[in-house]
Amino acid sequence: MLYPVILCGGSGTRLWPLSRRSYPKQFVPLVGEETLFQASAKRLSGSETPGFAAPVVLTASDFRFIVTEQLQAIGIDPGAILIEPEGRNTAPAVLAATLHLHAQDPEAILLVAPSDHVVPDREAFHAAISRGLEAVAEGKLVTFGITPGHAETGYGYLELAARPDGSGGAIDLAQFVEKPDLAAAEQMLAAGNFLWNAGIFLFRAADILAAFRSHAPDLLAPVEAAVGEAEADLGFLRLAPGPWSEARDISLDYAVMERADNLAVVPFDGGWSDLGGWDAVWRAAGPDAAGVVTAGEAVAIDCADTLLRSDSERLEIVGIGLRNVMAIAMNDAVLVADMSRAQDVKQAVSALKAKGSLQATHFPKDHRPWGWFESLVVGSRFQVKRIHVHPGASLSLQSHFHRSEHWIVVSGTARVTVDDEVRLVTENQSVYVPLGAVHRMENPGKVPMVLIEVQTGSYVGEDDIIRYQDVYARGQGAKG
Repeated sequence: MLYPVILCGGSGTRLWPLSRRSYPKQFVPLVGEETLFQASAKRLSGSETPGFAAPVVLTASDFRFIVTEQLQAIGIDPGAILIEPEGRNTAPAVLAATLHLHAQDPEAILLVAPSDHVVPDREAFHAAISRGLEAVAEGKLVTFGITPGHAETGYGYLELAARPDGSGGAIDLAQFVEKPDLAAAEQMLAAGNFLWNAGIFLFRAADILAAFRSHAPDLLAPVEAAVGEAEADLGFLRLAPGPWSEARDISLDYAVMERADNLAVVPFDGGWSDLGGWDAVWRAAGPDAAGVVTAGEAVAIDCADTLLRSDSERLEIVGIGLRNVMAIAMNDAVLVADMSRAQDVKQAVSALKAKGSLQATHFPKDHRPWGWFESLVVGSRFQVKRIHVHPGASLSLQSHFHRSEHWIVVSGTARVTVDDEVRLVTENQSVYVPLGAVHRMENPGKVPMVLIEVQTGSYVGEDDIIRYQDVYARGQGAKG
């Protein structure tokens, strides 16, 4: 059986301000209506593809409910969702998934893929997988190389032992090549035996375990313990944090693939992008005849080779006479840069972190298992939020040490608990929650419930919370 393994724990700083640590790019609809994660899950889902088992997902605790919500929205039931206690890079993550699956099926074959790639031609991708399975049957560890369409400096490369002959069959790998400068990228493009490294792998569980034993044996003990001591939690499998923290933070390429001598590469030219920068988003979106892409509330006048995107319904972005510019606007941040500097956006994130800006890491909307909220106004002793609660969802029973709250329902109906009183609050009605009161809000209806919350007090941080009951079994802390 072929088991897809989807990795979705990255932060994607090169797509700031849309992608941030608290809500990275894989959960955002960057190209089309579906998110990158949803598109990846459908491309690798047993319900969409005969012969594929249900996908196994590895993600962080903060994203676990986003994963289940987005999978539910497209009708996919995952095989397992493994929760990483902390990010340790791809080698420990892949090893954990391998150990989990090998225990269930010693003959398991794993297809490991990131969750933030765009692959428009699904049939061509599946045909490449079929060709890769032929090499896997011979004991090869297979990776997929993308036929380069231009001299790209944002990707690593795979040097093949021979030029592709057009058959699409697997070719032995000569070596991995780090991200090059432009001159080296142009030389590799001309040579014809270099492909972009897609970071997608196909192998038998037994073969990759043997590779770990040979090339990264120090990872086996901590990851085996983390999997063996994992705890079930509401359908998730939480890897044990103690042994997990002892695993090296290292990529699969560095830990195993660059050391192994049984690697083969399947060339793929059916269209692919990892959306590793706004220039890649511009290309994937399909520029018009002038090279212009607009998305959201955006207008381009006499522009060329330009990306204008607004992800705020309240913010209109207009470009006039722009050339080779990318401008991305959100409620709380705007990026304007020359298109050629797309790979330098991560420098903006570093600069914002250095000055302590929340915009560096925190997304305007904070997603929770019951829905989401966004801060509309924040002052020294107050905060105004818009809160969206899904039908049938419920916030935890909680209290606060430092703030009181005033709720005004603007859409739907809320069932509100304040200490011993429980009542329904409908549109245009409000309720006051005194400091220290034990309270909860629920949406008992069939439509989303939206309310405005006004917090006042000496401290309005999200970590001022004590949970007494929670249907989502979260612990204490801002997100639990």
